[in-house]
Amino acid sequence: MRRSIATCYSEHAVKVSDSYCSGPSPHPHVPSHNLPLSVSSIYTPDPSTHPHHHHHLLLILLHWTAQQMGQAFTIKINSVSHPIQTPKGLKSFKFSNNSHISIFWDISDARFDPGPDPASGFYIVVTVDSEIALLIGDEREKLVKLGILKPDFDTHFPKFSLVSRREEFSGYDSVFSTKARFSDGGILHEVSVSCSGGKELSNQRLVVLIDKKQVFEVKRLRWNFRGNQTIFLDGSVVDMMWDVYDWLFRPESAAETTATVAAFMFRTRSGLDSRLWLEEKTKQEKPGFSLLIRARKNPD
Repeated sequence: MRRSIATCYSEHAVKVSDSYCSGPSPHPHVPSHNLPLSVSSIYTPDPSTHPHHHHHLLLILLHWTAQQMGQAFTIKINSVSHPIQTPKGLKSFKFSNNSHISIFWDISDARFDPGPDPASGFYIVVTVDSEIALLIGDEREKLVKLGILKPDFDTHFPKFSLVSRREEFSGYDSVFSTKARFSDGGILHEVSVSCSGGKELSNQRLVVLIDKKQVFEVKRLRWNFRGNQTIFLDGSVVDMMWDVYDWLFRPESAAETTATVAAFMFRTRSGLDSRLWLEEKTKQEKPGFSLLIRARKNPD
């Protein structure tokens, strides 16, 4: 039984490390860019700065969608989802281990740099027993006025990691582009995957670009519909895996199903690890980062 990239994505995490990549200029033909339909990011607090949560791994998922009435998001803390219906507010509840969790958010003045998740002008904070577990956004002064952040927050900033980011696209000949940081202190890279060639299977090819430089190309995609490639980024190894079987071979009549997708994953690998997938990670180890881009066929 084959394991799809999406399955591996949900089961495993590989430890983060830094990496550098260079390559020739991109191919002169660049198809049109698509914007993601939704973005899901998973964060976890750094266990070294949250010692009393050591035995209870906290995973915070933010799921953003672009809707006709504007952007909307859902926050999921471990397995409990909380759809956010208002641009500003507070939610509090008891967690399974009797911790008290609060969510503070304000996206009323957020600016979106095209895509469903905000780029600036917002904040989202999650506290566990009044201790900050997650803080994203740039409206820090508002949080100081509300008493959520201390005035000297620069020296006591909460540490957390972005474990994974998943983006959903729709379209045929397209470049699926996003930005990702493959390590906590690393550079923000522009990552683009071009899956082009129209509906003629013989013409289909895959091109991967990082910071507008071509990293590698896969020709004859009909024969190379699944594979992996090692790239170097900021000094270390990143594994890039693709699975475009359903994208190429499933009929258009099935395009509305979730199975008719192309999946592209970038996952950081530690220098000591030579395997693509790790079966177990100990509780003490810091989670790694993975970027999953999924593109659904767009029948036309």
